Amino acid sequence: MKFYIATDHAGIDLKDFTVALLKEKGHEVIDLGPFNKERVDYPDYALKVSQSVLGDATSQGILICGSGIGMSMAANRHVGIRAALCHDAYTATVARAHNDANILCFGERIIGQGVCESILDAWIAGSFDGGRHTDRVAKIEAIKS
Repeated sequence: MKFYIATDHAGIDLKDFTVALLKEKGHEVIDLGPFNKERVDYPDYALKVSQSVLGDATSQGILICGSGIGMSMAANRHVGIRAALCHDAYTATVARAHNDANILCFGERIIGQGVCESILDAWIAGSFDGGRHTDRVAKIEAIKS
């Protein structure tokens, strides 16, 4: 699987852990920054990952900030992005299966490395169930306001 990943200054440590873990598991990872803990604005990095995922239909995105909330809000402003804020393996599984989520969001101040790994494993193992969820996802995509 191919992942585009970014964070803000509050998620650098968990981003670095996530990049290393995904590469160790054999995935392609494009790190869009930042690369130090100097203050940055999370919407700028949500934009980078969202545009990359929209331009590469075979990829998934990962966005990290302190809580994951700001990143998920910013990413979901882009038509075609379905960013899911996940706190555990169950929410990651359901986001993929029911919502066809294409960007995973989480917060470094909320989860630790062990939970992060379980979320990533669930995300990678998951896929969209289709069926009754297809019409619901289409309704999400049709919202333009």
